[in-house]
Amino acid sequence: MDLYEAMRCAPTTRRFTGEEVPAQTIARALESARFAPSGGNRQGWRVLVVRDPGLRLALRDLYLPGWREYMSSTGGAQVLADPGAFDAATVRRVARANDYAERLHEVPVHLAVCVQLSDLAVTDAQLPRQSIVGGASIYPFVQNLLLALRAEGLGAAMTTLLVPAEEQVKRLLGIPDGMALAAHVAVGRRADPWPARLSRRPLSEFAFAERWGEPL
Repeated sequence: MDLYEAMRCAPTTRRFTGEEVPAQTIARALESARFAPSGGNRQGWRVLVVRDPGLRLALRDLYLPGWREYMSSTGGAQVLADPGAFDAATVRRVARANDYAERLHEVPVHLAVCVQLSDLAVTDAQLPRQSIVGGASIYPFVQNLLLALRAEGLGAAMTTLLVPAEEQVKRLLGIPDGMALAAHVAVGRRADPWPARLSRRPLSEFAFAERWGEPL
């Protein structure tokens, strides 16, 4: 698959078939993802590939509290409680996302993406705002992984809603101290057709020339 094509048609997948995913396919995607950049080329990423049904169910149970809090804070819970008050497209989108969370354990492969904290170069730690720079040493790897999975014909959903349960996840999966949970990626065969192109804001809304607001 052409790289630009993959970038334009790699959606978040929330409906999966029950088909098994070969171990070598996941290994092939990880093999390519590892060429991502990271601060100082420290390559602090670590990935646990979880297939065991009991562990998948346990991860689902740890995921749901964060999901339900997110639904409450974003209004999604209200959409499900009173669907007649919202347009059909919104109800369908929220219901599908909720169904994904409730049935997360059914997705055949779960990837717990971790990062070695000592490998992060957090250059904005002293700024008077929320720190974001540390993610530059892990999320390019995650994006590489998502594109590699798309090239393999696999659907994937990356979220950070499992991160609040980091300590429980670490105990469940035997993750050592000094590691942080950065993302959870569910992987499987996509149940819906692939889109030809995703809907995104136009270039003119986010890219500027020389000064903010000047057209490119």
